[in-house]
Formats: sequence, structure tokens, C-alpha cells
Amino acid sequence: MHLRGWWSAAWPTRRSRALDVALAVCLAAVDGAYAYFTPQDFWFPPAVTSASSVVFGLALVVRRTHPVALSLFTLVAGNILGGGVFSTLVMLYSLAAYHNSRRNVWIIAAAGYVDAIALPTPWKNDTGLIVTAISNVALIGVPVLLGLYMGARKQLVASLQERAARLEREQHLLAERARGEERTRIAREMHDVVANRISVMVVHAGALKAIAVRDPHRAAETATVIGDMGRQALEELRHVIGVLRQGEEVLPQEAVTLAHVRELVGQSGAAGLRVELSVRGEERPIPVAVGRTVYRLVQEALTNVHKHAGTADTRIDLGLLPEAVEVEIANGAPTAPPDHELPSGGNGLLGLRERVTALGGSFEAGPRGDGYAVRARLPLPTS
Repeated sequence: MHLRGWWSAAWPTRRSRALDVALAVCLAAVDGAYAYFTPQDFWFPPAVTSASSVVFGLALVVRRTHPVALSLFTLVAGNILGGGVFSTLVMLYSLAAYHNSRRNVWIIAAAGYVDAIALPTPWKNDTGLIVTAISNVALIGVPVLLGLYMGARKQLVASLQERAARLEREQHLLAERARGEERTRIAREMHDVVANRISVMVVHAGALKAIAVRDPHRAAETATVIGDMGRQALEELRHVIGVLRQGEEVLPQEAVTLAHVRELVGQSGAAGLRVELSVRGEERPIPVAVGRTVYRLVQEALTNVHKHAGTADTRIDLGLLPEAVEVEIANGAPTAPPDHELPSGGNGLLGLRERVTALGGSFEAGPRGDGYAVRARLPLPTS
């Protein structure tokens, strides 16, 4: 496992592995031949210098993973044995390109330069100190600068790739969040359209069954109410489906007025609920979003009274203030258990809270005395 990890770190791709192996073999051959066939006045015979050059060339296979150790080995042993001329250039480039610390790179390069100038070798007597110093500046500085440039370019490309990957992940998360919010919105709309309307229709149907024999006239009126509510539910469901297909622009932009709220109150009253509506303030048009939320607040609260409190006395207080609209729906203790057990998923109040919060308002719901109360305050946009 350790060997496999080292192998992957040394050669992350097949291309890099093939490049390093081919480069090491070629430089070993070139440096070995150059040291053997080029006449040099050196301490060691050509065979030793050639063999050391082959070793320096083959050692380049680890230039990516151990650039510091390879550099120290090649600079010191190369100056002593006189081999690895071309391998040293590649080694300096690899040190600058693959080592993370530029400070260490310059320290090792400077140490190699001093070593090349200060270490006594026979051939320096022929070239002179000044020529040796100038030539070593080029031999060491050029590959180091080129390696630093390529290393910086590689880091830049890696950072850009990482940034692109991070942006892609963020876009994926944003898309998932948007889909989640869309599912929540759809569920809220479907709940408002289907659950509320059908719940009241079930209550009306129960009342219709109870009075069908003894009061046919009232039964006919109740049947008419059920039919009207069913048509309203189908119409609102059609709007929701239109939103899913075409977007928010297909929603009706008609502002909700007190007449719509009174219609809701009348429907609940026809189902046997004792409900009273009181309005504070001057009646005036309110923004579409605020009016729709007020309508849903009253609708959901009345539906919950039908579900859980039966025919409990209910009071709706609507305050039309200059800067906000305040809504309170409170019911007393139920006088009798509901005639029909209606399912409840617990999503209605959660949806109301989301609607009110989205408009910057406040929402409260909880027991009050023997009953239950829902309160909301919706700020009006400044003109």
C-alpha cells in the first residue's frame, strides 16, 4: 500500500511516468557518452565519470518526489566526480518546478553555485575563476528561473481548476437548494388549494348528510356551496399547474379584498361554524402579495378550527393600519368534538410562517386559554 502511494505520488499519470523514465534513460545515455568520449583533465578516469553520469541521469526518475535530496546529491557528487552535466540542468529545473519553498530553491541553487566555484578541480585552472563564475551563473540561474516560472504556472492552473470545481459544486448545491425551495413552494400551494378547500367541503358534506331528510331546502343550499367550493378549488388548482408549466407570471394578479375574506367567513358559517369578523381601520386596496397571504391565513385558521375544534366560537380580527396589516384568528374551547375526523399533516402552520416571513412579517400560533390563536403582522411597502 505504501509502495502504491509512492508510485501514485511520483507519477500521477501514465504520461508523466513515461516522460520521466524516457528522460532519465536518455540523459543517462547522453551524459555517459559525453563524459566518456569528451577529453577532460579530471581527477577520475573517463570510465568512472561516465558511470557516475549514468547514475545521475537515472536518478532523475525521482525528480518530482525528492527534488531536494536529488539536488544535493547531484550538485555535490557531480562537482566531485565531474559527471552529469546535462542531468544537473534538468535537476535544477525540477527543483524549482516541484519544490514548494522558493526560499529553499534559492538556498540550494546558491550553495551549488558556491560549490561549483570554490571546489578545487583541475579543469578550473584552464578556464579561470571569472569565466567559471559567469558560466555557472547561466548554467544554474537559467534552469532555476525556468523551473520557477513553470512551477508558478502549474500552481495557477491547479488553483483555477480547483476554483472551477468549487464553483461547480456551489452551483450544484444552489441548484439543489432551489429545487428544494421549489418543492416546498409547490407543496404549500397544493396544500392551500386542495387541503383547505376539501376539508371545508368534507365538513359541508357531513352537514348535508345530517339535514338531507329533515330540511331539504337547506340541504340544497349546502350542496350548492359544495359545488361552488369545488369549482373554486379546481380553478385554483389550474393556476398552480399553470405556474408549474409556465412560471409565476400566469398567477392572477387580482388583489384580494375584504370581500374574499368575508366569502371565506360565510362558507365556514354555512358549515355550522360560529365565526365573527371585525375590521379595524379604513378599508383600502392592499398589495397583491400581502392580500393573498391574509387570505391564506384566514383560510388555514378556519380549516384548522373545522378539523380540531368543531363548531367552537371563532373571532377574526383584521387591523388595517397605515404601515401594516394585522390578522388574528382565535377560537374558544370546542363545545363538542368534530363530527368528522380530518387528516392533518402539520404543514399548514409551517406554510403560513414561511409566507409571512418571506414578506418580512411576524407570525405566532399557539394555545390561548381553552382555545387556540393565530396572529400575524404583515408590513406594507412604503410608497
